[in-house]
Amino acid sequence: MEAQLVSNKRAEDASPEELFKMLSSSSEGLSVDEARKRLEQYGPNALAEQKERPLLKFLGYFWGPIPWMIEVALILSIVVKRWVDAVIIGVLLVFNAGIGFWEEHKAANALAALKAGLALKAKVLRGGKWGEVEAANLVPGDIVRLRLGDIIPADVKLIEGGYISIDQAALTGESLPVNKKTGDIAYSGSVAKQGEMVALVTGTGSNTFFGRTAKLVGEAGAASHFQKAVMRIGDFLIFVAVGLSIILIAVELHRGEPALELVQFILILVIASIPVAMPAVLSVTMALGALSLSKDKAIVSRLQAIEEMAGVDILCSDKTGTLTKNELTLGEPVLFGAKNAEELILSGALASKAEDRDAIDLAVIDALKDKSILDNFNQTEFIPFDPVGKRTEGTVTDPDGQTIKYTKGAPQVILDLCDVNDDTRNRADRVVNEMAAKGYRTLSVAESRIEGRWDYSGILPLFDPPRDDSAETIAQAKKHGLKVYMITGDNVAIASEISGQLGMGTHIQAATELFKGDVDPAHLSPEAGQKIEDADGFAEVFPEHKYAIVKALQDRGHLVAMTGDGVNDAPGLKQADTGIAVSGATDAARAAAALILTEPGLSVIIKAIEEARQIFERMMSYTIYRIAMTIDIMFFVVLAMLSFDFTPLTAVMIIVLALLDDIPIMTIAYDNTRIDPEPVRWQMSRVLSISSVLGLLAVAETFGLLLIGWEWIENPEWQQWIRIDKPHLQTMLFLQLVAGGHLMLFVTRTKKFFFTPPFPSWPLFCAIVGTQGFAMLMCAFGWLVPPLPWALIGLVWVYNFLWMFIQDFVKVGVYYLIEDRATHRRRYLKTVNQPLHAQ
Repeated sequence: MEAQLVSNKRAEDASPEELFKMLSSSSEGLSVDEARKRLEQYGPNALAEQKERPLLKFLGYFWGPIPWMIEVALILSIVVKRWVDAVIIGVLLVFNAGIGFWEEHKAANALAALKAGLALKAKVLRGGKWGEVEAANLVPGDIVRLRLGDIIPADVKLIEGGYISIDQAALTGESLPVNKKTGDIAYSGSVAKQGEMVALVTGTGSNTFFGRTAKLVGEAGAASHFQKAVMRIGDFLIFVAVGLSIILIAVELHRGEPALELVQFILILVIASIPVAMPAVLSVTMALGALSLSKDKAIVSRLQAIEEMAGVDILCSDKTGTLTKNELTLGEPVLFGAKNAEELILSGALASKAEDRDAIDLAVIDALKDKSILDNFNQTEFIPFDPVGKRTEGTVTDPDGQTIKYTKGAPQVILDLCDVNDDTRNRADRVVNEMAAKGYRTLSVAESRIEGRWDYSGILPLFDPPRDDSAETIAQAKKHGLKVYMITGDNVAIASEISGQLGMGTHIQAATELFKGDVDPAHLSPEAGQKIEDADGFAEVFPEHKYAIVKALQDRGHLVAMTGDGVNDAPGLKQADTGIAVSGATDAARAAAALILTEPGLSVIIKAIEEARQIFERMMSYTIYRIAMTIDIMFFVVLAMLSFDFTPLTAVMIIVLALLDDIPIMTIAYDNTRIDPEPVRWQMSRVLSISSVLGLLAVAETFGLLLIGWEWIENPEWQQWIRIDKPHLQTMLFLQLVAGGHLMLFVTRTKKFFFTPPFPSWPLFCAIVGTQGFAMLMCAFGWLVPPLPWALIGLVWVYNFLWMFIQDFVKVGVYYLIEDRATHRRRYLKTVNQPLHAQ
């Protein structure tokens, strides 16, 4: 009989025997063959991922405005039978598509390999034998064993065992574990905290509570701020190039040029001018950034998000496990009835059970100087902690054979249990309050040697200490212009203590007070928004508050990164400019996040921000270079043709120029760059100012060489030294544009003088030198261009070097003027926009 798909409601209502029948299974589990058939029928136990076919992905690089222009130029070259032009244009088209496809493919493969390393395992009974399989291979009807610490791998019906305590916080937001028994349902993605049971798999993959919830969280697919800006510049350059081309076509047609050949030439000119390599440059740079971060245990799930982090100025960080160790540690015990600290800790340890792996029990037991002392006692009965009784109790037989009871739990509960006087109670209350103010949780301990009488022994303080690297990481974040907000579900006192220890400030706001039941940011008052911005952190935070905090900060002009780990964190992670799923996060949180951490701590986030700012610098230098080159090529060619009725470059030269420009551009992704000490954002006016100045200087440089060459042709004395004609002048101008353009890349890659650190990386330097060498050999030996004497090649190089220094000095001057204005503006804003709590 074929197995049926079973809903959670049906699974909950049905008995184990009925479920076995519905799922065509038995207490012996499925056979290996049946499990394989069902895996083919139902698919893997994982969220569905839509995979693109490589061929279609590759063909996609031939579709779009820029590829269309290249393809039209290729067709026109074939029509007018310019076969050399056609071959080189074809190479340009395939080259750009191939580079973009290969780099994205390589990055995707690396990402898939890293994600595979995160795969969960499950203990499953098949063919009557227990074994371990990947959780993705589970099918309905499988029988699995669930133990302490396991992530429940699928929706299951508990069919055998005493009990199991399950943490469903990631799915339902419940802060306390839920005790489950035989006949109950456990959901995929929740975590076993205590106990062990055997269960029957009722739903897998998207047919689970977890799968249906996770499907609601779609991954953000929008282009990043920087990418949008670069694309806008690309559109602007195309507009400028097309506008100049229309003017040129009108003039040249009026002069009687053949229409078809003119259109072919203009198309080639536009292709060489616009940023054809932009998609490939972006993808290469993003892919290399992702691979670099993967070595630091951070997986980038959306490439464009790396550059988004460059502008992040606020990081909202979880406390537990990110800023702290997530390891409860015992503080200095406070004695009441106990003789010494070791006796008090021993009493607490005898009211614990190591096998249950409860975090508090383990912290108390680990605090014993000599754990072997526990071997002298025989624990005959143990009552675990429950939310109602709020204490644990252990009954033991000591070495003398006496039966003693020990208990530990909430201070008020233990005080009420004991017969204490007012002085003892007042002192205990005072100690508990003082400890709470310092961020400690407290347990009271008592013992009973006479039935019905409990004696108060003392207080054990517990705390989750900061990670060893947290304070240094926070200090580094501040140096990077980043404000870190602590976000925790703990109370204000604990949050304030930890925040103060880490140098983050102690102005902690309670989220429950800020939102007062309404977590819709649209209903947030301006005063509450200001309080959020001025705070140093947030306590008593529920998952729904995270989204509201992020949105409120964004509404005040900040770019926000946020950490999270649960399904309920997914809306906040998605809303954040950079969502970060911390180590141990659920798949739903990972799906909504842009960055997935596989190790605890904040240091990798700082590394990601540094990487992002370096990428931003590379993209900025590329953009400035690309705008300047477009101005140079388009304005120069149009100006030369309108002024002298002379075509300064042949179609072949323009195509080769575009190819030679693209090769070094690819290596910008490997370049050494400075790390900006402040968050960096797109500043269009700055980019256009720098690139326009450099572009106009480049036009003057190229046009200057044209004037020199024109004078040379018409000057008999100069002709006696080296004879040149118009074809040779075209070669000189070609060499100047190749060499001058690549030298300008050295100028645009830094705000300082080009001869100061950081120096170019070897890949960039070698690519530029290599293409320069190839261009010189082309001109010297006449490959595709009229040959030039070495003396003229040397003169062109000297001319370019002189202009390189002129461009560099002007660039530094323009940056100085821009930075000076920006500094004055920042100082002004700082004086008029003091935080409210600082006034």
